[in-house]
Amino acid sequence: MIELGRINNLEILRDTSVGLFLGDDEGNDVLLPNKYVPANYEIGESIKVFCYLDYDERPVATTLEPDIMLGEFRLLQVAEVNEFGAFMQWGLEKHLLVPFREQRDKMKEGQWYVVHCYLDERSGRLVASNKIDKFLSNDSVDLKEWEQVQLVVTRQTDLGWEVIVNERHKGLVYFNEVFKPINIGDVIPGCIKTIRKDNKLDISLQPLGAKVLEPAAKKIYEVLKKNGGFLGLHDKSAPEEIRDVFQMSKKTFKKGLGTLYKERKIKIETDGITLIEE
Repeated sequence: MIELGRINNLEILRDTSVGLFLGDDEGNDVLLPNKYVPANYEIGESIKVFCYLDYDERPVATTLEPDIMLGEFRLLQVAEVNEFGAFMQWGLEKHLLVPFREQRDKMKEGQWYVVHCYLDERSGRLVASNKIDKFLSNDSVDLKEWEQVQLVVTRQTDLGWEVIVNERHKGLVYFNEVFKPINIGDVIPGCIKTIRKDNKLDISLQPLGAKVLEPAAKKIYEVLKKNGGFLGLHDKSAPEEIRDVFQMSKKTFKKGLGTLYKERKIKIETDGITLIEE
């Protein structure tokens, strides 16, 4: 089956004057226009392509990889607004339409918006929506605490940053869990910190519990080596000082110190920490 909006691995069937025809195991075929045909190819070999509808509403393939695919949420820029809606730049020749009915507020040319790409059942076209909440649900959350997830940052609130979790759920990264600059549209890894009774998700941008010990200890160790084996920081230092140097919380810093101390790699003194020479 040739899937619109996704990367397809298809067989090169035949060469024509307009390009290569590619096919799947079910007898379906699609054109890869000449401008995307690779310099070297053989009939019968496989090629990975993205498939969508061209200007004439015909399925077509490209070797270009768009900035958003079916089912994803991404930050895109409006290239044009006309009587049909807003057209987003997504890395392909034909822009991605956000119909007026799918705009939370009227979109403006040149502005950036987080949108969701989906297949419109009425037209069979790939389109996008800025009304992202209707594509997300926390009614059923098949996740575990400490599980690694992918996040898309959507907006800043009074408590922290709202994020989309694994393209399916809503989550929140509290400000005290943020130790590096993040922006709307960032696609970043994270970790499930807490699943609340109402299925609201608290997200951490760093591994939790035992998983945080090794990376934290490693980072402290590397910074110590770069600073000649001594740092004027210790377990009594202010959280702000620790965050500025290590981009981690004081709690994580103390766990990392504990690991290094148990491994006899450091000495903790009143004026700082010293690397023990091996």
